[in-house]
Amino acid sequence: MNESRTILIADDDRAIRTVLSQALGRAGYQVRATSSAATLWRWVEDGEGDLVITDVIMPDENGLDLVPRIRRVRPEMRVIVMSAQSTFATAIKATQRGAFEYLPKPFDLNDLKEVLSTVERALAAPPDAPPPEDGDGEKLPLIGRSAAMQEIYRTVARLTTTDLTVMVTGESGTGKELIARALHDYGKRRTGPFVAINMAAIPRELIEAELFGHERGAFTGALNRGIGRFEQAAGGTLFLDEIGDMPPEAQTRLLRVLQEGEFTTVGGRQPIKANVRIVAATHRDLRHQIRQGLFREDLFYRLNVVPIRLPPLRERLEDIPLLARHFLDRARASGLPSKQLAPEALEALKAHAWPGNARELENLMRRMAALYPQEVIGADAVAAELAEAAPVAGPDGQAAPMTLEQAVERHLASFMSAHKDGMPVKELYDRVLAEVERPLLRMALSATRGNQIKAAAMLGLNRNTLRKKLRELELPVVRGA
Repeated sequence: MNESRTILIADDDRAIRTVLSQALGRAGYQVRATSSAATLWRWVEDGEGDLVITDVIMPDENGLDLVPRIRRVRPEMRVIVMSAQSTFATAIKATQRGAFEYLPKPFDLNDLKEVLSTVERALAAPPDAPPPEDGDGEKLPLIGRSAAMQEIYRTVARLTTTDLTVMVTGESGTGKELIARALHDYGKRRTGPFVAINMAAIPRELIEAELFGHERGAFTGALNRGIGRFEQAAGGTLFLDEIGDMPPEAQTRLLRVLQEGEFTTVGGRQPIKANVRIVAATHRDLRHQIRQGLFREDLFYRLNVVPIRLPPLRERLEDIPLLARHFLDRARASGLPSKQLAPEALEALKAHAWPGNARELENLMRRMAALYPQEVIGADAVAAELAEAAPVAGPDGQAAPMTLEQAVERHLASFMSAHKDGMPVKELYDRVLAEVERPLLRMALSATRGNQIKAAAMLGLNRNTLRKKLRELELPVVRGA
């Protein structure tokens, strides 16, 4: 059946043309290959071919510029773009200009299988209207050319043409908000507002009012009507950061909004249409929280329509030189001296574990730009800075485990950094104590199989005091569990 389908290939690299032609020929396709964009365009205008595979960089024209022209004269023809540039800009441009798929080069055996699969999907797909060409996309937020980032680029590029709900997971410092902003800035709702809310930075009792707004007199201190984040983000994107820290009562209400597409303010009765695209993010394992009864399973599936996992920096070490250069450029743009990294310094950066991920790398680059007088920073300076930030080694030579005080301090530092425009949160002392008490009481109950008398004795508390705290923290008690 494939014998009647012709694939047009345009690539300046003879080896790529040969490899693709042989693979497609073995699959039963007719192939015509050229190194010239002009020749490809002539074939398309003459009505030849059923599908185009084109490189971006060719001697006579940029392949991306051909895509919208091909889609205008041959709307039924699918175009697959490939590029060795492997940047987020390429993936976004290819999608926005109407490409069916974007594939990074070079190819190995598994990649060729993906090419053949993509060709089959493209030829079987029903015709659609070409999307409008939009923007030059030069200043884009995501940096890196590793295989892990390539898949993310392709996923984000596809999602810019949809309104699907997205769940971004990854360790702290991996750039989850950058993904949310990219989905907004290059998506269908880019002309609307982008509104972010950090669930971990808002007192539990105020989250519903923050999300949905409140009417005058709805609670003590509500002197005027307050507009919630859902209303603020109308027509745009609502980014729910640290969704794993959302309390159960707010989870229930959010689920209802996602199911019904409307909400009411706290104290209000008139339903308001929820006109937002939701992107959620968390560094927690939500499936583990579901098993613990801390996160609603039905809400998880409503939010996890399209999951995106951001890899930690230790899984994309080949991106460190690009990221370091990017952060040094940003430091220079903010007024710090211009710096470069010696090759040995880059190797030292690659050898680091990066517990703080890209945020840790950015902070290091800014610190070195500010403190080191030499224009080219060497490996010794990098090693000294990384040693200063590294945990102290224990007697066995291994890194000593983080103490409870250090862990709390790190959590609080992250919490404070979320409030870039001030410190609106009140009752911080009680909230922090509650965050420590909650896992402590859960573990005591688990160790005593739900026996409150034994748990109180273990904790050194009066039984009535323990029962009061369990009620205040809304912790369930199951005997024998």
